[in-house]
Amino acid sequence: MSIIIMDPLGLAPKIQEALESVYDPELKPANIVDLGLVYEIITKDGGIAKVVMTLTAPGCPVAGEIMDEVQRKVAAIDGVNESLVELTFDPPWNRDMMSEEAKLELGFL
Repeated sequence: MSIIIMDPLGLAPKIQEALESVYDPELKPANIVDLGLVYEIITKDGGIAKVVMTLTAPGCPVAGEIMDEVQRKVAAIDGVNESLVELTFDPPWNRDMMSEEAKLELGFL
């Protein structure tokens, strides 16, 4: 599954790179991008960056930690003045959303 990018500020590559350093502790060593948890990266005038993401399960015990880390890492990017994280479960995550690399790392192939 590919990430939907709406990026008039040209910050999506830096945002995606930052997101690739965020991990779901239950599914290490794969990062949240390779897991398919990031659905959208959106930037808007005024340095607003928004990440729309999901979790592997609605009751994920580390949901708050992962979202806080995403928010902090995106906020630290030059050009970002406001970092927003939106959680969605539509569509629900499944293993098919993972990259081939993540499936290999986690032994799903």
